[in-house]
Amino acid sequence: MPFRTASRPGRDDHPNEDFAAVGADCAVVLDGVTAPPGIDNGCSHGVAWFAQALGGRLLAGIETGLPLNGALAGAITGVAALHADTCDLTRQESPSVTVVAVRVRADVLEYLVLSDSVLLVEQGDGVRLVADTRLDDLRRRLAAEGGTVPVRTLRNVPGGFWTAGADPRAADEAVTGTLSPGRFAAMTDGAARAVEVFGACTWEEAFALVMTEGPDALVDLVRTLERADPEGRGHPRGKAHDDATVVTRSP
Repeated sequence: MPFRTASRPGRDDHPNEDFAAVGADCAVVLDGVTAPPGIDNGCSHGVAWFAQALGGRLLAGIETGLPLNGALAGAITGVAALHADTCDLTRQESPSVTVVAVRVRADVLEYLVLSDSVLLVEQGDGVRLVADTRLDDLRRRLAAEGGTVPVRTLRNVPGGFWTAGADPRAADEAVTGTLSPGRFAAMTDGAARAVEVFGACTWEEAFALVMTEGPDALVDLVRTLERADPEGRGHPRGKAHDDATVVTRSP
């Protein structure tokens, strides 16, 4: 099979707020954005429900041939209509997701990346990283300025960073483009921790691992690294264990 998928929750007592799905020539990977403890996100359905509802609609739109950002905008609008009458979608912490979407045609690979999930694509000159760096750039800028503004308050506002929530304008904020067709791996930041948080491997090494041993191998590596530093003293992070999802495709 050309597609292989691994997705695991960070905790056994908590639902997996990641979502992954594939079609004949396309794939979507979403990572639900969780509100801080004690903060009401205004949604009675929950983040896992939101990720599944949006991901299913996004994949369906891509399969019909819509442009990727058009499919995302339509999915956002459709899910908002599902719960606008029962939930407060105006809240800053209203459920949202990061997104990677890929569609492979005969001579081109189309991609969309929004927020901190990432896409790795094999090209003739090596492995290309496709990422939306605005969140990381914003964190670095705030740290350099010594500011105390919580990064989360700058989500989905001008000059901040964007995730896919209730506002379809997020679709136009995504990083989009095309590459030559090649093997690819899409992953949430929970899986990308092996590179971004722990520094246990390079992007090229992570790509080689999932392509040779399968996507579960990267998730296994992340879990081993997390267990070795349970309190985050060596590798500070917001959660000791995070949901982790990887989708790969080989021609």
